[in-house]
Amino acid sequence: MEFTNPDYLVTTEWLAGHLDDPDVRVLDVTAKLTGNLENRAFVDCYASSHIPGSLFFDVAAGKGVLSDPSADLPWMWPGEDHLVAALAGVGVGPDTRVVIVARTPRDGIDSGTMWCTRAWWTLHNYGVNCAILHGGIEAWEAEARPVTDEVSVVPEVGPFVPATGWESARATKDDVLAAVQGIEGAAVAPTCLVDALPARDFDGTGTAYGPRSGHITGAINVPFRSLINGETAGFVDADTMHARLTGAGLLDDRDVITYCGGAIAATVDAFALALFAKTNVSVYDGSLMEWSGDPELPMTGSS
Repeated sequence: MEFTNPDYLVTTEWLAGHLDDPDVRVLDVTAKLTGNLENRAFVDCYASSHIPGSLFFDVAAGKGVLSDPSADLPWMWPGEDHLVAALAGVGVGPDTRVVIVARTPRDGIDSGTMWCTRAWWTLHNYGVNCAILHGGIEAWEAEARPVTDEVSVVPEVGPFVPATGWESARATKDDVLAAVQGIEGAAVAPTCLVDALPARDFDGTGTAYGPRSGHITGAINVPFRSLINGETAGFVDADTMHARLTGAGLLDDRDVITYCGGAIAATVDAFALALFAKTNVSVYDGSLMEWSGDPELPMTGSS
């Protein structure tokens, strides 16, 4: 089996052959977060070693380049003006092909995969022609391909024009509440609500992403790590991924809403569905950071 949309991933061989193309832009979204959601990856990772010509694109900071700076919560969906300015800052224009790359720092806390998919989910749904480097910077280095500490130059390009219809990629609290109400008592729920966190977080015995632990009532658990092979954008093969998504009932005709703690890991599940051309998928922007803070909203396994 092959992915329906294999062009959403590129190989190290492809990137090596297109690294000098003027219309290809490599964006490094490596994350190394501190407790106050500042990202140290530029200083600790990118500055000393990055793919030649790549530009650091700080998606991971709490109010990063693809986050709404005016929102109360971190990592909320950016407005169009903010997105256009962020893309201009890294030389992405209307004809640019973007390749998203990352590494996972040695402490292993900040998975490179979920920051790649978070960047892809936002950029793709705004109409950017983008793909993820399969295997990330680790795969690139394992093949002894070049890295550098030289400063990359931002090329001048025309302004990017966002696509319409991006709103369908983002679910709100009201959308999720409607899904929960549709799940209750239904033989087959019209919307499948998917928690992408590890099983221990789903059942309430692991990390809490707000005042309550557990999961949104009615959700199923498809941990994002069940869809990857390695922490930095090394995805499982198409057969394995298809079997896991099908087994969870996610490739039928129903709408899907994915969520996690802060709408980052949730994009791994959403990206996996996109690889098989499922389009009626949205990511709950506020995720548990928002949901768990409202005691009126239903949670299971919470404390």
